[in-house]
Amino acid sequence: MSRKPNIVLTGYIDVPADRLDAVRAALPDHVALTRAEPGCLSFEVHEDPQVPGRFTVSERFVDKDAFDAHQTRTGASPWADITAGLARHYAISEL
Repeated sequence: MSRKPNIVLTGYIDVPADRLDAVRAALPDHVALTRAEPGCLSFEVHEDPQVPGRFTVSERFVDKDAFDAHQTRTGASPWADITAGLARHYAISEL
Protein backbone atom coordinates (compact mmCIF):
# COMPACT_ATOMS: atom_id res chain seq x y z
CA MET A 1 0.00 0.00 0.00
CA SER A 2 1.48 3.34 -1.00
CA ARG A 3 1.26 6.30 1.31
CA LYS A 4 -0.17 9.57 0.04
CA PRO A 5 2.37 12.40 0.14
CA ASN A 6 2.10 15.25 2.61
CA ILE A 7 1.18 18.59 1.11
CA VAL A 8 3.43 21.49 2.10
CA LEU A 9 2.73 25.17 1.46
CA THR A 10 5.35 27.83 2.08
CA GLY A 11 5.39 31.50 1.23
CA TYR A 12 4.07 34.80 2.43
CA ILE A 13 1.19 37.24 2.39
CA ASP A 14 1.69 40.98 2.14
CA VAL A 15 -0.68 43.18 4.14
CA PRO A 16 -0.95 46.94 3.57
CA ALA A 17 -0.60 49.16 6.64
CA ASP A 18 -4.29 50.09 6.67
CA ARG A 19 -5.30 46.41 7.06
CA LEU A 20 -2.61 45.25 9.50
CA ASP A 21 -4.70 45.68 12.66
CA ALA A 22 -7.56 43.58 11.26
CA VAL A 23 -5.22 40.81 10.08
CA ARG A 24 -3.33 40.73 13.38
CA ALA A 25 -6.61 40.54 15.31
CA ALA A 26 -7.96 37.67 13.18
CA LEU A 27 -4.76 35.65 12.96
CA PRO A 28 -4.89 33.82 16.34
CA ASP A 29 -8.33 32.34 15.57
CA HIS A 30 -7.28 31.41 12.05
CA VAL A 31 -4.19 29.62 13.34
CA ALA A 32 -6.09 27.82 16.14
CA LEU A 33 -8.87 26.66 13.81
CA THR A 34 -6.38 25.42 11.22
CA ARG A 35 -4.26 23.53 13.74
CA ALA A 36 -7.44 21.81 14.98
CA GLU A 37 -8.34 20.52 11.51
CA PRO A 38 -8.05 16.79 10.88
CA GLY A 39 -4.91 16.21 8.85
CA CYS A 40 -3.08 19.40 9.81
CA LEU A 41 0.47 18.45 10.81
CA SER A 42 1.78 21.98 11.24
CA PHE A 43 0.63 25.53 10.60
CA GLU A 44 2.82 28.55 11.29
CA VAL A 45 2.27 32.20 10.42
CA HIS A 46 4.75 34.82 11.61
CA GLU A 47 5.13 38.51 10.98
CA ASP A 48 8.41 39.15 9.18
CA PRO A 49 10.52 41.50 11.32
CA GLN A 50 12.40 42.80 8.27
CA VAL A 51 9.57 43.38 5.78
CA PRO A 52 6.73 45.58 7.05
CA GLY A 53 3.33 43.97 6.53
CA ARG A 54 4.69 40.59 5.43
CA PHE A 55 3.58 37.40 7.14
CA THR A 56 5.47 34.19 6.39
CA VAL A 57 3.39 31.05 6.12
CA SER A 58 4.33 27.40 6.49
CA GLU A 59 1.71 24.65 6.37
CA ARG A 60 1.87 20.86 6.25
CA PHE A 61 -1.09 18.52 5.80
CA VAL A 62 -1.18 14.72 5.77
CA ASP A 63 -2.42 14.59 2.18
CA LYS A 64 -4.16 16.50 -0.60
CA ASP A 65 -7.61 15.69 0.77
CA ALA A 66 -6.76 17.32 4.12
CA PHE A 67 -5.22 20.33 2.34
CA ASP A 68 -8.28 20.70 0.09
CA ALA A 69 -10.57 20.53 3.13
CA HIS A 70 -8.51 23.29 4.73
CA GLN A 71 -8.81 25.44 1.61
CA THR A 72 -12.59 24.92 1.54
CA ARG A 73 -12.98 25.80 5.22
CA THR A 74 -10.83 28.89 5.05
CA GLY A 75 -12.51 30.05 1.86
CA ALA A 76 -15.78 30.35 3.77
CA SER A 77 -14.27 31.78 6.97
CA PRO A 78 -13.92 35.28 8.43
CA TRP A 79 -10.20 35.00 7.56
CA ALA A 80 -11.09 34.89 3.86
CA ASP A 81 -13.11 38.09 4.20
CA ILE A 82 -10.41 39.90 6.20
CA THR A 83 -7.63 38.93 3.77
CA ALA A 84 -9.60 39.20 0.53
CA GLY A 85 -7.55 40.71 -2.28
CA LEU A 86 -4.22 40.61 -0.45
CA ALA A 87 -1.12 39.56 -2.39
CA ARG A 88 -0.19 35.98 -1.61
CA HIS A 89 3.01 34.32 -2.79
CA TYR A 90 2.94 30.58 -2.11
CA ALA A 91 4.57 27.42 -3.37
CA ILE A 92 2.82 24.09 -2.84
CA SER A 93 4.75 20.82 -2.96
CA GLU A 94 4.44 17.17 -2.04
CA LEU A 95 6.68 15.59 0.55
